[in-house]
Amino acid sequence: MIEIKVPELAESITEGTIAQWLKEVGEHVNQGEYIAELETDKVNVEIVAEHSGVIKEFKREPGDTVEVGEVIAVIDEGASANEGAAPAEAAAPAPEKEEVKETVPAPQKEEAPQAGRLLASPAARKLAREKGIDLQAVSTQDPLGRVRKQDVESHNAAPAASTPAPAKKAPAASVTSDDPTKPVERVKMSRRRQTIAKRLVESQQTAAMLTTFNEVDMTAVMDVRSRRKDAFVDKNGVKLGFMSFFTKAVVAALKEYPLLNAEIQGDELLIKKYYDIGCAVSTDEGLVVPVLRDADRLSFAGIERGIGELGKKARDNKLSISDLQGGTFTITNGGVFGSLMSTPILNAPQVGILGMHKIQWRPVAIDQERFENRPMMYIALSYDHRIVDGKEAVGFLVTVKNLLEDPENLLLEG
Repeated sequence: MIEIKVPELAESITEGTIAQWLKEVGEHVNQGEYIAELETDKVNVEIVAEHSGVIKEFKREPGDTVEVGEVIAVIDEGASANEGAAPAEAAAPAPEKEEVKETVPAPQKEEAPQAGRLLASPAARKLAREKGIDLQAVSTQDPLGRVRKQDVESHNAAPAASTPAPAKKAPAASVTSDDPTKPVERVKMSRRRQTIAKRLVESQQTAAMLTTFNEVDMTAVMDVRSRRKDAFVDKNGVKLGFMSFFTKAVVAALKEYPLLNAEIQGDELLIKKYYDIGCAVSTDEGLVVPVLRDADRLSFAGIERGIGELGKKARDNKLSISDLQGGTFTITNGGVFGSLMSTPILNAPQVGILGMHKIQWRPVAIDQERFENRPMMYIALSYDHRIVDGKEAVGFLVTVKNLLEDPENLLLEG
C-alpha cells in the first residue's frame, strides 16, 4: 500500500483544504496523474500520484483541512481497477468505468471526451462546479486537451440545446430563517477569503495605518499614450497602459523616500535596496497581489508585459506561491471598478501602498481667471506611521504626482 500525503507547499504554508477529489475510490491512477485539488491560503495546487495503482481509500473529505505531511489517501499498487471499490455514490456523473491509461504528459489525447481522465485547470473545475456543467461536455482549443476557465465560460454562454439538465451545483446550502418571509443563504467562506479577511484585520490591528491623499492631472500621461500607443504596440507587442507610468513613478519616489520600501522586524528596520512591486489583481477567488520583480530594472514595455502576464496567471488561477511572496511595496487600482477615492489597507509586512482611482474630468483653475476641464485622478498613500512620518508620506505622494504630471522626468529617473 502506498500512502498519498499532502506535499510540502511553501515555507509559510502548513495546511490547506481539500477542494475536490479528481478520482474515485476503486479507480486506477497512473503515476503523474492529478488525484486531488488542494486550496491553500494563496493558490490552488493539484496533488499528483507518485505511484500507479488503484485508489483504495480516501482518508479525508472535500472541505476538510489537512496539514503538510498528512496521509489523505491510500493506493494499492497491485490491485485491479474497481477491485474492492465501494458502491457507486448517488448523483455520480455519467459513465466512468473505463480504466485510465493516459498519463498527464502523454503527447496524445483521445478525441471522445468521455474516454479517459479529463485534464482541467483548478479554475475551470471550480467554475464548472458552480455552474453545474459537466466538464466532459466542454470543448477546448488547448493542444493538450486541458480544459481552461475560458472554455467553461464559453460553454456556459452557448445555447443549451441538447445538453441535459445541470447536475450538482456548488455546495452552497440555503437556510431558512425563523421568519419564512425572510429567507437567507449560508455559504462557507473559501479558505482564501478567510485568509484575506484574517490578514486585513491583522494589518489594521498591528500597524499604525494612516492615509494621505493628493490628485494628479493626467493630461500629460494621456497625451503621451495617445501619441505613442500605436508605435509602442508595433514595437513591443503590448499596450502602453497607466501602470507602467505609475510603477516608474513609485520606484523613483521609493528611492527618494526609502523608509516606504522597508519593513519592521522586531526592534529593527529592514530597509530594502531592491524594488519588487506588488500589483493587486481582483479574481473570482478574491484579491491577490502578485509581485513584479526588480521593477527598477524594467523598461515601460517590460513593466506592461510583466503585469499583463501576472494578471493573466491570476485570472487563470495559475499563480505559483513564489509569484506572491516578497513584495516591497504595493500598487492597487480601484479605478478600474469606478472608485473615485478609497483608503487602501497595507499589505503586511509592507509599510506602504498606493491607491489609484478613476480618472474624472473636472474643471481645474489654471490661474485666477481661467478654468479648464482636465482629466484628474485622486491618489492615496496608506502608510505605517510607526516608521513613516507625515512629512515623508506627503513628500512621497507629491513626488509621484510631479513625475506623472511631467512624464519626461520618468525617463530621466528610469
